[in-house]
Amino acid sequence: MLRTSAGLAFALLVVGGSTLSAQEGVDRKEDLAQTAANPIADLISLPLQFNDDMGLGPFDRSFPVLNIQPVVPFAGGKIITRTIFPFVWIPDVTAESGRLSSGLSDIVLTTFYVPGEGSLMWGLGPVFEFPTGGSERGTGKWSAGLSVVALAQPGDWTLGILANNVWSYAGDSDREDVNKGLLQAFIVYQLGNGWYVNSAPILTVDWNADDGQKWKVPFGAGAGKLLFLGKLPLNVQVGAYKYVVKPDVGPDWQLRLQAQFLFPKPGG
Repeated sequence: MLRTSAGLAFALLVVGGSTLSAQEGVDRKEDLAQTAANPIADLISLPLQFNDDMGLGPFDRSFPVLNIQPVVPFAGGKIITRTIFPFVWIPDVTAESGRLSSGLSDIVLTTFYVPGEGSLMWGLGPVFEFPTGGSERGTGKWSAGLSVVALAQPGDWTLGILANNVWSYAGDSDREDVNKGLLQAFIVYQLGNGWYVNSAPILTVDWNADDGQKWKVPFGAGAGKLLFLGKLPLNVQVGAYKYVVKPDVGPDWQLRLQAQFLFPKPGG
């Protein structure tokens, strides 16, 4: 009888331990999915974002861009840096096939000062654009400006906005001056077990363009999941966006694919 009771107790302990471990794994996955939705979280990450603008010009060409954008925090999360290395494949929109140029475009570095963590967060800091794309893939200008981000995370929601504007201050005198902005609203709802739905359209404006040609405004949504490659967290997502406002020679649709590698702190 004593052996039977001991065996039963041991079995319950094993089952209970397995259940707790599984529940801890689910909780960690959901916590990381919520953290991944925060662009100024105190977390090292490496997002690889692929955007393909489709329907350009009379031949419906596509303009793919791969953004490699490491996010690195400093000073205990008070300083968050995000550097975007854009690799572009620029099509010849006047022909059915052919490419004008491909390679690295202008690198963008943003540094946010983040005063604190919590359900309400904000960050503010400078943004710099470097003319690494040369004459074919970039503006040919050194530019700088200001970037701001604010977000709230009530319950399973993440609601936020990011905006910046840059102006050129040096560079090729034969190239047009730069005065352009970006506005991204992002909404994420966690579904549980790492799954979520989101909408994060990126609105851009060229203030130097003619009236009616300044804005590109997409509208759409996507979905994603936080999973693990071994012990490495990976956040994957897919989305589609329709351009409801665009220049005359502008895209109709954007397809977005992203893989974001997360590097939590030990014990995090």
